[in-house]
Formats: sequence, C-alpha cells, structure tokens
Amino acid sequence: MSPYCRGGRGRLIRDWGTVTERSAGDDIGSRPYLDGDRTIVEAVTRVAGERGVPRAQVALARLPHRNTVVAPIVGAAGPRHIEDAVAAVELELGEREAEEGEHACTPRPITGH
Repeated sequence: MSPYCRGGRGRLIRDWGTVTERSAGDDIGSRPYLDGDRTIVEAVTRVAGERGVPRAQVALARLPHRNTVVAPIVGAAGPRHIEDAVAAVELELGEREAEEGEHACTPRPITGH
C-alpha cells in the first residue's frame, strides 16, 4: 500500500479547522473529516511540539512504523517539502510517538477518480 497525501491535504500539519486557499477551493478536501482525524492531528502536533520539529516531519517519520506502507508518495511543491522529507528519515520516533493517535485511523474508500 502506498499512502497518498500522508499530510492529509495539509490537515496534519496545521491546526484543526484552519482554512487555506487550497482547502477552501478543493472539492475533495472539503469533504467532511471524521472525529478520529482530529485525534490524529492532535497526536502529530503533540509529538512535534515535544520534539521541536515541524509536524510534516513527524507525519512522515510515522510511516515506517506502519506495516502496510511499502513506499510513501511525497508530494513536494517546494524545497521545504523536500527538506522535511529528508529530515523525517533521520527522525527516530519511539513506539508511543509513532502509534499515538493511530487507533483513530479509519480506512477510507478511494475518492477523486
């Protein structure tokens, strides 16, 4: 399995409820998110705050801990995205950090195709 958009269309790396130009005009991104999604965002935020690193790095560093991930797809729209992806490789999370909030993760059907 290759997760697309592990950053949750930007939701994992911003405060819950933040509206951006992209999210305001994105038909797929404007679909309702589940309560469990907020739990995951809060877990990523907490770990990033404790580690003093960007949320994007924590979101990507969690991927190797998931037994279903073969190869993450990193959508890089700028140099900072590449920098965070490279830094995430070096960020070693403990099991608690990697698994925090995962109980709330709900598989979704494919959308947008």
